Amino acid sequence: MYGALDIGGTKIAGAVVSQEGRVLARAERPTPVHDSASTVMAAVTAVLNELSTQPSWRSVSCWGIGSAGPVDTGAGRVSPVNIPAWRDFPLVDKVAAHPGLPTGRRPILLGDAVAMTAAEHWTGAARDVANALCMVVSTGVGGGLVLDGRLHTGTTGNAGHIGHISVDLDGEHCPCGSRGCVELLASGTAIARHALDAGWLPPSGTAATAMSVAASARGGNATALAVFDRAAQALAAGIAATATLVELDRVVIGGGVAQAGDVLFTPLRRHLASYATLSFTRGLDIAPSQHAMDAGLIGAAAAAASTLRPGTRAPLELHRTAV
Repeated sequence: MYGALDIGGTKIAGAVVSQEGRVLARAERPTPVHDSASTVMAAVTAVLNELSTQPSWRSVSCWGIGSAGPVDTGAGRVSPVNIPAWRDFPLVDKVAAHPGLPTGRRPILLGDAVAMTAAEHWTGAARDVANALCMVVSTGVGGGLVLDGRLHTGTTGNAGHIGHISVDLDGEHCPCGSRGCVELLASGTAIARHALDAGWLPPSGTAATAMSVAASARGGNATALAVFDRAAQALAAGIAATATLVELDRVVIGGGVAQAGDVLFTPLRRHLASYATLSFTRGLDIAPSQHAMDAGLIGAAAAAASTLRPGTRAPLELHRTAV
């Protein structure tokens, strides 16, 4: 059994995952993004404590952590753009100190989108291709790469972080320090904010979220449709740039915003056709995640399994750039 944590700007989830990639037990807490570093960590501990009551917990041999980034996998530290209190936060050490975790085996850290990529490469929508970009479009926008059949994490674990590619050179400033990033245009947070700024109002009794904007778009609301079109255009520009650099066979998109379905995917494919125009980028396959909201957990577990002793069957091969 493998243990997994998935830490993002909306929720903190944990799971025990089988050797076949099935979630056997899970726990979840909302992310207290506006609170102190210790309060955010307390939510992580609460997830671990709840999981520790499950019988499957006792069979866990290793742990993986997928976190919103940037991350520093070597140092075990994280600085999520959308969790302001965590800057250079020693997440791996904090998790490893939990009394219920296996001793002598340090948890492995990945960016949350890299973890999602690991899941899709293991048993999901990218399992049958050699080169893929997998994206999480949720509170933020992240990505990970499979190159030559291996998960490519880069030196620090941030390779493929498409959300902070600039696609609007004169765009608004991003919390990352740049401007005009994909995330500012295409994340769930951005979609809801842009819709409100354009005069859209959520249906009575519902919150202003990307999903409520998507519901309005499905109902034909012109403002909601235009906001999703704008988000899809930003995603298409970032995807086309990535495909031009590394040549891709498939792009897999998951995260909460991907649950909008055709409201997102139809304009995305249309815009991609106008951005990906070189012969080796045209006709790029776009597919939804097959693991939906469990992708980060399954991928973190897969990465943890890859660290087991030689001869142990691991679900994927990691390729890290040497420092």
